[in-house]
Amino acid sequence: MAYIIYSLEDDKEISRVINLILSKNDNEVISFYDATSFFKAFDSLKPNMVLLDLMLPDMKGEDVLKKIREDKANKDIEIIVLSAKNSIVSKVDMLDLGADDYIAKPFEVLELISRVNAKKRRHNEEVITYQDLSIYPLKYEIYKNNEKIDLTTNEFKILSYLIKNKERIISRDELFKAYWGENMASFESRVIDVHIKGIRDKLDPNNKDHYIVTIYGEGYKLKNE
Repeated sequence: MAYIIYSLEDDKEISRVINLILSKNDNEVISFYDATSFFKAFDSLKPNMVLLDLMLPDMKGEDVLKKIREDKANKDIEIIVLSAKNSIVSKVDMLDLGADDYIAKPFEVLELISRVNAKKRRHNEEVITYQDLSIYPLKYEIYKNNEKIDLTTNEFKILSYLIKNKERIISRDELFKAYWGENMASFESRVIDVHIKGIRDKLDPNNKDHYIVTIYGEGYKLKNE
């Protein structure tokens, strides 16, 4: 199945280059020069990726980004901003609005290819979802509403295990043995508590039980979705 890329770029020469360099390796690149035609196509067929220019004739690129991201059904669509605005503020603003990456113009062709391929690998990987979290097991990455959360390797393993077994209570011993082996002393499984605290602090510091609930005397369980 083709990987569909929508390129929203009003500079026809840049648009032509993007189409030329990316229309290979199972990519289907469809070019648009204005937001009106883009959203008409978007409503009929959702792409896997959007390459978004910010300077458009009929709508601000920022508003295009907001409109896409306001619908949770679009959360897995990769959005890479391509813009001549190369200040740190512009980059941060776009990432905060939900962009997955930001490439300043003029860009190197090889860099664009590399960034697109990196996002495709994430798309092709098995994704585990829970509430607003997306887990990428092969890359040890977790995203909350498309924002990457920096967990340690052990925190990532524990959270992944809880999500895979979200229908039941998981004891500390089970969590510990799942990754550190049957021969470890059971009292050492208390280290799990430290990791759970770290996960909670990073996922939602204002609501410790939003994702992981402590079942006293038994272990941990994910909160019902």
